[in-house]
Amino acid sequence: MMTDPISDMLARLRNAAMARHDVARIPASRIKKSIAELLQREGYISSVSEDEVGPERRKTITVVLKYGGDKSCAFAGIRRVSKPGRRVYVGHSSIPRVLNGLGVSILSTSHGLMTDKEARQKKVGGELLCEVW
Repeated sequence: MMTDPISDMLARLRNAAMARHDVARIPASRIKKSIAELLQREGYISSVSEDEVGPERRKTITVVLKYGGDKSCAFAGIRRVSKPGRRVYVGHSSIPRVLNGLGVSILSTSHGLMTDKEARQKKVGGELLCEVW
């Protein structure tokens, strides 16, 4: 049994990037798909699609990673902030900046998942899920 599926997703993306894989496959859930779509919108990954694979027809999220000309991944690091053992909640005025605005934080708010910039604009806080830079 997996206790933290979001952390597993981030580890799969990080490992696929370090191994220079083109594609990472992740077991599907709505929150993972939303996180992947946010990463795509911010330019850290190329594309996201939901497929059914294997003989059991399990749903998976297929993430196509984005690389530069020197085969370096579009994101240098990805880190889980709020964990099952220690949840981290922030108000809209205390949302931290990742690398002075060069990175992005993903928050789970009452208005859905959004980046730190969107949350500051809408003046809404929430649970700080992860940081990407």
